[in-house]
Order: sequence, then C-alpha cells, then structure tokens
Amino acid sequence: MPLVPANQAQLIRSSQKDEHYQTFLRNNANEAFQTLAGSKRWLDWRKEIELLSDLAYYVLTTFSGYQTLGEEYVNIVQVDPTKRRIPSPLRRGLLVLGHTFVPYLLDKVLVCLENELEAGEEDRGGGGRRRAASSGPWSPGSWLRSGVRRAVGLLSEHQRRAAVPAVFALQQGLALFHRVHVALFYIHGAFYHLSKRSASVSYLHVLGMSSDDRAIRTSYRILGFVSLIQLVITVVLQLNNFRQRQRARQEWKLYRNLTPRYSTRARPKATSSCPRAARCILCLEERRHSTSTPCGHLFCWECITEWCNTKTECPLCREKFQPHRLVYLRNYD
Repeated sequence: MPLVPANQAQLIRSSQKDEHYQTFLRNNANEAFQTLAGSKRWLDWRKEIELLSDLAYYVLTTFSGYQTLGEEYVNIVQVDPTKRRIPSPLRRGLLVLGHTFVPYLLDKVLVCLENELEAGEEDRGGGGRRRAASSGPWSPGSWLRSGVRRAVGLLSEHQRRAAVPAVFALQQGLALFHRVHVALFYIHGAFYHLSKRSASVSYLHVLGMSSDDRAIRTSYRILGFVSLIQLVITVVLQLNNFRQRQRARQEWKLYRNLTPRYSTRARPKATSSCPRAARCILCLEERRHSTSTPCGHLFCWECITEWCNTKTECPLCREKFQPHRLVYLRNYD
C-alpha cells in the first residue's frame, strides 16, 4: 500500500489526541504527588512533574521507536528526511528533548530573568535571599534562580533598565515566531511542531491518499494565508501601541519637572467652596500639570501616566482607555 505525506488535519488530530493522553497522565501524576508530599511541595514541583510526565510519555513511545497514541489513532508514522526510514535514535532523542525539555527550560529562564530585572535592590538582596530560604535548597530551579541573580547582579542599573524591555520583546518575539510557524504549517503541511521541524521529522499516512486530501490541503492553505495577514495586522497594531506609549513617556519626561502653577508659598488655603477640587486622588496632593482622562476625571500628568503603565483604566470609574487618549490641560486653573 503506498505511503503519502500526512495532511494538516491528520497531524492536528494526532497532536490533539496526544495532548489528551498527556493531560490524563499529568493529572494522575500531580494527584499522586500531592497526596504523598502535600500541597506545598506539589505547588513547588508542579512544572517539574508535568515535565517528567511528558518525558515518560514520549520516551515510552517516540524514543522507543513506537507510535504515540495520537499517531496510531490517525495511522501516521514518523520518517526521517529521506522519507524511507524511521528516524534514528539520536534524531528521536533530539525530538523528545526539543518537544519537552527545551520549552520548560526557556520558560524558566525568561521568568527568572524577568523577575530579577524588575526586582529592586532591596528585593534582590534581602527579599531574594528570603525567597531562596523559604523555598529550600532542594526547590526546583533554585540553581537557575541563583545563576540568573548572579548574572543580573553584574549589570549596572542602566543596563538592567534596558534589559527589561529586551526580555519583554524576546517573549513577544517567541510568541510571534510560533504563530508564524503555525501559519507556515497550514500552508505547506509539513511540520506542526517546532521540535519536529528542527529534527527534520515528518509523517507519512499509512492508508494512502483519501479522495478529499486535496480539498483539505487547499482549505488549510487558505487558513494559513489568513493567519499570516492577521499576524501582520497584530504586529502593526503592537508597534503603533508601542510608539504611543513611548510618546507618552517622552511627554511625561518633558512636563514632569515643570514648576506647578502655584508655588507652595502662594498656594491658596483650602476653602469650603473647593476643598478637594485641585487635589489628585493618586498622590493626594495639589494637582501638577492637570491631565484629563476620556471620562473627564483629572489627575497629575505624572501620576496618571505612571498609572497607565500598569492599568489602562481610569482610577475612579474604571473606564478602559488607551494612554494616548490622555489630554494634558495647558493653562488650566
């Protein structure tokens, strides 16, 4: 019986079936560990238990030269780049590590790096040691956190501030790269996972080509082009939002050092007519450089721009808005 390349629907269905059984294995492993070691230890080791569960699943199937349950469900087999042999043990081992351990390690490193960069000097000193002591010497990732902490400690304050947006850009770039990879899979139908693309492991369908195979590939190809268009629009919107936030920061730096309209000595005493009208509810002081939100509430320019860096909503009425819609009120009494 002739073997033909597996189409996109078969690869997706196989992956979904594997994820179903992996989730079942993870849940049982988590339940057993939580029962034996307690909830606190389980929370510390949850990611590592899921990693070991995934490794066990793929070691017993892919690395041992057998089909996974998802591959068996849709009758597909793995082949090397020659399309005539199953992958070698070395190639299968690289596939398993790239599919399970590499995403875990990358996520750990980025999260630790982001936390250490955003932590203050006091938190990196006393707070970091308290976290390490509370988690214990055998906690998962303790060696990784200590290594990242030492590396961040070698950076100057200016370098740490510059590295924070770089880490964020790297995280966003990885997410965009994964979306581009999925769109290319929809178009070409070769590699559904990055690990299989890096290991050059593809699939052949055992039962031959079905009558609707061409229609399936065409429909997924259209979906791939639509995904690429959506991705381009998303990138453009994110870049526009980034430019707007940079413009807001520049305006904040421009006006933050301006003197207030009334000096401290000339500040009028609070009267019953407007005891709180000139006060900012964020800093609880007299408003400097009054700025209006789209909903009409007034704050200090510095206060509301700092607020918008974390929450894009009005502090009073919780109305959502973008930071570029803030209106700086010039010559406002």
